[in-house]
Amino acid sequence: MDAIVKPWPKGTTPPLSEHVRAAPQPVAPRPSREEAESAVRTLIAYIGDDPAREGLLDTPKRVVGAYEELYRGYRECPAEVLDRTFSETGKYDDLVLVRDITFNSACEHHMMPFTGRAHVAYMPVDRVVGLSKLARLVDVYARRLQTQEHMNAQVATAIEEILKPRGVAVMLEAEHTCMSLRGVEKPGSLTVTTQFRGAFRDDPNEQLRFITLVRGGQR
Repeated sequence: MDAIVKPWPKGTTPPLSEHVRAAPQPVAPRPSREEAESAVRTLIAYIGDDPAREGLLDTPKRVVGAYEELYRGYRECPAEVLDRTFSETGKYDDLVLVRDITFNSACEHHMMPFTGRAHVAYMPVDRVVGLSKLARLVDVYARRLQTQEHMNAQVATAIEEILKPRGVAVMLEAEHTCMSLRGVEKPGSLTVTTQFRGAFRDDPNEQLRFITLVRGGQR
């Protein structure tokens, strides 16, 4: 028998949080690509190099193109990522965990990368979402200027509001280059954040089970 696919409920009550229901609105007026490339040339000159030298002539174009890729999360909607669910679950209502989801983001304070892994779990009620969608959801929020704490909370909120599970658990582990390459310069230091909602928040045993499953499979 084929799985029954259902869209997420558009008339959700209470309504979805703003960051869940839609992609962010761009600033108005949005700078043109030419203005963005000019800004890159200004930064090159600011650090002491010549933006007109041969090796740097096409750098502004490449940087702007890279930014469009690295920050594509500003054009993506979390609700659309989780918009298809499967109701043929065999009454499965226990923990679903996707572990070791790699992600790349950028610190909103210094615009320097932080990279790491996300571990995402939820306890479904009646319907489940495709496993790849959880990884895509992490990427939507990661591909924006962020703090790790904010990203952690946003991922948990999106899953909680759209899927309405019995519980949500999200752990992020990341190395921040604003700490490893500058400032205190401590490479290898990891920042760990967690968010527990529903059954995971209310039952310490469920928190322990989640952490044990995350840690137990790591080498």
